[in-house]
Amino acid sequence: MALSSTDFTTRLLVDAGIGPGMRVLDVGCGMGDVSFMLAELVAADGAVVGIDPFAAALAHARQRQVDRHVANVEFVECDLHRLPASLGLFDAIVGRRVLMYQPDAVIAVRHLARLLLPGGVLVFQEHDSTLTPASLDPFPLHRRAQRWLQRMIAHEGADLHIGFNLHRIFSQAGLRVGHLRAECLLQTPDSPYGLAAIIRACLPRIIEHGIATARQVNIDTLQARLDAERTASTGIYLGDMAFGIWAHKP
Repeated sequence: MALSSTDFTTRLLVDAGIGPGMRVLDVGCGMGDVSFMLAELVAADGAVVGIDPFAAALAHARQRQVDRHVANVEFVECDLHRLPASLGLFDAIVGRRVLMYQPDAVIAVRHLARLLLPGGVLVFQEHDSTLTPASLDPFPLHRRAQRWLQRMIAHEGADLHIGFNLHRIFSQAGLRVGHLRAECLLQTPDSPYGLAAIIRACLPRIIEHGIATARQVNIDTLQARLDAERTASTGIYLGDMAFGIWAHKP
C-alpha cells in the first residue's frame, strides 16, 4: 500500500505519544498542516502553538484556522533561535522539514529542548533525497519534478543527508532517542501522490533560484500529467524517503 507524507506524519506523532491534554509546539509550522493534525490529537483539553518566521505563511494558517473552526491552536511569528519566554513550556515539540535547514542542527535541538518539560518529547520528520528517486520504469516527468525539489533544497543549503544524521544529532544534543524510522513514499499505478501540490507550494522558490520557469513547470496541468504517466505504467516509483525520530528530555 502506498503511503502519503500525511499518513507517515500522523503515525509518527501517535507512536511518539502525542495525545489528549498535551501542550505542543509546532516548529516551522508554515501554513499549519501539522498544527491542525496536532490539534486533533491533543483534543479540546490540549493546546498547540505553531511558530514560523514568515508572516505570509502565518496569515494563511490563521485564515485556515478560522475556516476550520479550530479553537486550540495559536500561531506566533518568531524564529526557533529567538523564542520568546512568553511561549512557556511544552509536553512535546514537533517539526517537519525543519532541521535539514539548520546550519547547526545539534544547537537547534538543544535550544528547543529548553522549552520541554522534564520527560518531554521532541518529534521530527525530515526527508532525505540521497536514495531517491528510484524505479525500474522511466517516469521522466516524476523524476524531473523531483529534481526541481532536490535542486531547490540543495540551493538553499539544506542537509541532503539529514535522515542518516538524525540519531547523531539528537544524541549529541543530550536527548534520549526513543525511536528512529524510515519509510519510502511510493506510488503504484492505482495510488496517486500529490507531488504537484508540493511543487506548487515551492514554485516561487524554484523560480527564484533559477531551477525552472513557470512555463516549464506548467503547474496547472502538472498533477494531471503526473497521474497520466503513473497510470500508463505498471511499475512502482519511489519518490522520497521520510525519516522520523522521537527523543525524550532526561
